[in-house]
Amino acid sequence: MHVPDGFINLPVSGAAGAVAAGAVAVSLRGARRELGGTSHTEGYGGERTAPLAGLVAAFIFAVQMLNFPVAAGTSGHLLGGALAAILVGPYTGVLCIAVVLLLQGILFADGGITALGVNITVMGVVTVVVAYALFRGLVRVLPRKRSSITVASFAAALVSVPAAAAAFTLIYAIGGTTDVPTGTVLSAMVGVHVLIGIGEAVITMLTVGAVVSVRPDLVYGARGLSAPLKLRVGGELVDAAPSPAAPAPVASARPVWIAGLVTSLVLAGFVSFYASANPDGLEKVAADKGIDKNVEDHAAADSPLADYGVKDVDNVRVSGGLAGVIGVGATVAVGTGLFVVVRRRQGASKDPVATHVPTETV
Repeated sequence: MHVPDGFINLPVSGAAGAVAAGAVAVSLRGARRELGGTSHTEGYGGERTAPLAGLVAAFIFAVQMLNFPVAAGTSGHLLGGALAAILVGPYTGVLCIAVVLLLQGILFADGGITALGVNITVMGVVTVVVAYALFRGLVRVLPRKRSSITVASFAAALVSVPAAAAAFTLIYAIGGTTDVPTGTVLSAMVGVHVLIGIGEAVITMLTVGAVVSVRPDLVYGARGLSAPLKLRVGGELVDAAPSPAAPAPVASARPVWIAGLVTSLVLAGFVSFYASANPDGLEKVAADKGIDKNVEDHAAADSPLADYGVKDVDNVRVSGGLAGVIGVGATVAVGTGLFVVVRRRQGASKDPVATHVPTETV
């Protein structure tokens, strides 16, 4: 759903950019709490969280290269807002999507430069807010089981995609550069993105389920998943008192990080060659309904990585694979660097009196 330049006029694109900038600023403050500290509930947080957030951004970049068919002549790809919010938190999730969209726009000419604010608002802010609100609501009413996390992640991801399509339609209604009726755009966008949402939901559910099955402590949305230990006293169940013993060392997240990075590289560098070549939902609707009449050439069209290929590499498979690997590397580097800085600023703002708490790094 990467909006190119020319779909939305400059004043509304500028307003969307201001909204996106404000959301990023708020998310930077919120991410300090999500990334900071060394011992959160269920062991979540600490030194390992920043590199894991960078990995989530790289994984989303890789999976977004895998367009899947959803209807005749139409494909879809992961938006990633729900996945990022559940894995690393809503504020950090917005930053993950913003990093991905920024690199895609600058390096790969995917998504307009003037439309960057529109894309961050639609694909980042809307998907994260809708998905995480629904996810938290479902988790509160479902049994406290790992399966509930995966069920809630499926529903949250499914709803977030048509919500993003509706948000784009609203922006188009205010600042669209063509005169296609808003009702026509809304029905077409929401209709096709409900189908894309099914694919998004499956990918999100499988990814969250895989991490929860091996390391629930690494999933932000699974905090507090384990119920407190109960003891039977006088025929009644009561919460057991916490043990005064020193906490056990936190297990290393390095194996999960390595596995995630290798998976991202394989998806972007190899599997992406087999992705559907059909236009995605927005491209298809734009072509069918005439929204793309005023589309503009991308400012980064001459980038050596434009259109997810390496310039001067003639072999299509090799060119696309190298571009994917470079993209994953750039995203994990930029994302991790950003999140490390955010986490350290959180640490620097705390009371300088140190306490000994077991930590580990990726």
